[in-house]
Amino acid sequence: MSDQPDQSEKTEDPSHKRLTDAHKKGDVVKSQEVTTWFMITGSALVFAFFAPWASGSVMNSLKGVMEHSYHLEVGGPAFGQFFYTIATSILGVLLIPMAFLALFGIAGNMVQHQLVFSVDPIKPKFSKISPIAGFKRLFSTEALVNFGKGLFKLVVFSAVMFVVIWPERDRLDTMIAADPLLVLSVFQEIGLKIFVVTIITITIIALLDYLYVRHKWWKRQMMTVKEVKDEYKQMEGDPHVKGRIRQIRLERSRKRMMAAVPDATVVITNPTHYAVALKYDRSMAAPEVVAKGVDALALRIRALANDHDVPIVENPPLARALYAGAEIGERIPEDQFKAVAQVIGYVMRLKQRAGWKPS
Repeated sequence: MSDQPDQSEKTEDPSHKRLTDAHKKGDVVKSQEVTTWFMITGSALVFAFFAPWASGSVMNSLKGVMEHSYHLEVGGPAFGQFFYTIATSILGVLLIPMAFLALFGIAGNMVQHQLVFSVDPIKPKFSKISPIAGFKRLFSTEALVNFGKGLFKLVVFSAVMFVVIWPERDRLDTMIAADPLLVLSVFQEIGLKIFVVTIITITIIALLDYLYVRHKWWKRQMMTVKEVKDEYKQMEGDPHVKGRIRQIRLERSRKRMMAAVPDATVVITNPTHYAVALKYDRSMAAPEVVAKGVDALALRIRALANDHDVPIVENPPLARALYAGAEIGERIPEDQFKAVAQVIGYVMRLKQRAGWKPS
């Protein structure tokens, strides 16, 4: 029996880790029809904008050769130099269109997935050379679908060529005796018509094929309930993941703590090594610790308290005792009630004085 789970058992959407691992292995959404659409569109643009310039440049080069043909040597090193000059001229003309098409080919893949650098798809595998596996692939559903797509494209594009070229048959018969410039113009016009109709057709095909390929890829990435549980256990046991989770929780807790400082009643400091923010109102049974910190975090609490006019009281023994005796969100220890009550009473009296400013 195969170790691979049955597709009917895959009922869960793929996790972020599953999708990331698939991308690293080179298993991504890739529709060849989308890439073909980009290449045909790029070819149409090249044909429309570069063809007249390229044909004119090549024609001028060949015209110069024909006009001075009686000066050309047909033997020795000069003959090789002649062909080198012609080839360089043609390659120079084709360089920009080729680079343009290369960019369109890259774009055809980039719009479907992120860049992939993986050697996994080209690793030697026994299944790739196994006759039994090859026979199964040959008569698989995927092979039948690809055969159907190829046959459909052949029929469609044959029909496109017929619809575009058949009305031009009489004009094409006269091209044999026509001026070369007129021939180029006519072929460019017909070529653009073919490109336009082809692009419209391939757009529909590429869209449908991309949706099909993406749906099939997503179904392949789906997970069974057991795979989800195993992955969760694996991630929970990973020390890097645990450390990252703890870091995220600490950052979120610290943000919530700092957000409570502006609403605090008083901040008791050491004066710089410790800072404990307390909140108290008449509805509370005892003051609560809403924020606390040492060193750099203590300085941040002091600065935030100053910015929001929260009173700051320096009491080193009390600050150290509160820091050690209560966690954030907890009431202060009972043995600190009296000392804290004196501080809060002092703060209340300060607030009643006109023109009071925090220290």
